[in-house]
Amino acid sequence: MSSPGDRDRDGFDDRPDEGSGWREPVHLGKGDTPGPAPDRPAEPPQPEPAWQPPGWDLPAAEPERPVQPQTAGEQPAGGGGFGGRRPRTPSELERVFAYQGDPVGAQGWAIQHGWDISDGTAPQDAVLAELVTTAPVRATKDHRPAGVMRGRYGSLDLVAFDVLYASGRYAVPEYAVTAAPVLGTVPRLRLSPARFWKHRTGGLAQVPSGDPVFDARWVLLAAEDGPAVRRLVEDTTVRGLLLGTDDGDEFWTTAGHGGGWAGGFVAAIRPDGHRPELIEHHARLLTAIVGALAAGA
Repeated sequence: MSSPGDRDRDGFDDRPDEGSGWREPVHLGKGDTPGPAPDRPAEPPQPEPAWQPPGWDLPAAEPERPVQPQTAGEQPAGGGGFGGRRPRTPSELERVFAYQGDPVGAQGWAIQHGWDISDGTAPQDAVLAELVTTAPVRATKDHRPAGVMRGRYGSLDLVAFDVLYASGRYAVPEYAVTAAPVLGTVPRLRLSPARFWKHRTGGLAQVPSGDPVFDARWVLLAAEDGPAVRRLVEDTTVRGLLLGTDDGDEFWTTAGHGGGWAGGFVAAIRPDGHRPELIEHHARLLTAIVGALAAGA
């Protein structure tokens, strides 16, 4: 008969053959053999992946991007700082048409060039309201001139300003306008990229240039096909400058009567905020357009 002293102190029997017939369950992936087959080496156990919710995986640290072709003057990958690719220097055209929204820089440029600055509410700014209302965009009563800059660029006197949309606490410059005041009467016309939707074109008819390349990209609309309009559409300098742009500007004329100015305006508009490069870009185009219109005067 056994006694309590015949067992270990933990209350369990220690038998030599205890557990010798145990096999690991098949669902744990070990099969019914206690160890590896004798004809293959033992493999270290592989850790099982920790459970995580579906969609928990984070994206790769470096997103896949198409490889950009290497241009002249550009270092190959690893040649720039920190082992990366040196950014390609943008072209002059890309710098002009890249949106920056830099009204402070534009006014700084204007001051450096001796231009005058006003906020759009000065008495001499009253005439600019007509430029806003006649512009080839959908302006509303909440659009008004702001950040006005006046000065001379080459042979032209210019006024440049932002068309500010202000409603309640919301105010943002939506368009940049540059206009050249001209004496006398200017023909009513609109010069727009062909891809633009046309607004306020009542009473205007298309005047083709005879250049199929130009007419495929630009459309000249005028109240009448007079000599000045014909000079404009046939001017090679004007056509060359416009074909060298991104077709992002529109041009129009207005009588400009009111606000103490009896002449008219030739103006350019772009959905952007004014900046130095844009003022200069508009100034070059307006110089050519005004010159073509006035060539026979």
